[in-house]
Amino acid sequence: MPRPRKLPSPTFDLTHHTLDNGLRVVVAPDRSAPVVGVAVLYDVGIRSEPEGRTGFAHLFEHLMFQGSANLEKLEHFRYVQSSGGTFNGSTHFDYTNYFEALPSNALERGLFLEADRMRSPRITAENLANQLEVVKNEIRVNVMNRPYGGFPWIHLPAVLFDTFANSHDGYGGFEDLESATVDDAADFFDRYYAPANAVLAVAGDLDVDATLGLVERHFAAIAARPAPTRPSFAEPPLSAERRETHHDAHAPIPAVAIGYRLADPVGDLDGLLATLLLCEVLSDGDASRLRRRLVQRDHLVTDISAYVGEFGDPFDERDPTTVTISAHYADAGALDAILRGLDEELARIADDGLEPGELDRVRTRLVSVLLRDMDAVISRTLEFAKFELVHGRAELIAELPGRLGAVTVDDVRAAARELTPQRRAVLELVAGGAK
Repeated sequence: MPRPRKLPSPTFDLTHHTLDNGLRVVVAPDRSAPVVGVAVLYDVGIRSEPEGRTGFAHLFEHLMFQGSANLEKLEHFRYVQSSGGTFNGSTHFDYTNYFEALPSNALERGLFLEADRMRSPRITAENLANQLEVVKNEIRVNVMNRPYGGFPWIHLPAVLFDTFANSHDGYGGFEDLESATVDDAADFFDRYYAPANAVLAVAGDLDVDATLGLVERHFAAIAARPAPTRPSFAEPPLSAERRETHHDAHAPIPAVAIGYRLADPVGDLDGLLATLLLCEVLSDGDASRLRRRLVQRDHLVTDISAYVGEFGDPFDERDPTTVTISAHYADAGALDAILRGLDEELARIADDGLEPGELDRVRTRLVSVLLRDMDAVISRTLEFAKFELVHGRAELIAELPGRLGAVTVDDVRAAARELTPQRRAVLELVAGGAK
């Protein structure tokens, strides 16, 4: 049996602490540059939205920047920018994050800002109406008036999944967004934005004890509230292929998105890593299986990608997540040939395994990307918070190279055997005015 491949692994000095109100804290010192990252992740995302409130998690993310207990609107922005820092937030399927990157002498400022809005954001009718228009305009720009807008992450889940939580439009429909009230927002905050439902990560040029003292000073007085019980969103694998069509008047050429349900990515991490490496074998670079077959040899597609996770982050979601293979192609009649080529390449991997050196090539590149993506202090801070929240252990980041090195060719073959035509959803994008 081949020995596990040894790959370089990062080392982090992580300190964990939990406040009396339930807030989980991860602190990671790194004195290599005079900067710090502050990130707060709340265990609420697109899947938490109730029916009739599509897009609400994202709308609420916007509201969290509209002032807080001690800050007027825009003051959060001014305090970060006047310190030479940057900030942002984003909504995901299983969590929402808020973060700042700051010079290390502004660490307390960043902690105060996050604590202040965790304590009490300014949820007013004026702020709600203002941010509703911002979100609606974002949808117009990014989805309604852009070629391939929201494709496939908005449209594929409705074909692939059955439950509202997994299948609805995370950007939201205008009717649902416009019906949101201040009471809805206040209830959403009370239910999901409790300290016990969040993780705070602080990383960079800091002293651990002093940082924990600042965290206690600013976050400990926030009232404790129980964290909501997260329901199971699991759905079994499909037993028959599904096909739907999406029309895009702005798209110049057709496209296709092929999705497979991937169960329990947290509980079965090794299975997730095998599937991730399979996706790399399929579409990573010009030497990958699908690029050689469908782009270079058969000239059926102009580009193709295979990835895990709705937004391409394999570690972003709990059960279930998605394997997506998407391609653009010029010949509107080529879809069946594309699917046939995909199935044949998956069958080759499942039956015959991989070429010599193929697994090591994609594994080495993947680990190099993971390490590179953690270079920036804010990226590293966000990763600590995400792995602590979603996977239960921030330390898992440092273990990923070793876990990837232990994946075998047989593991990748087993992952390929799961991606059968009976288990997939196919969403065909029809371009232009074609009907």
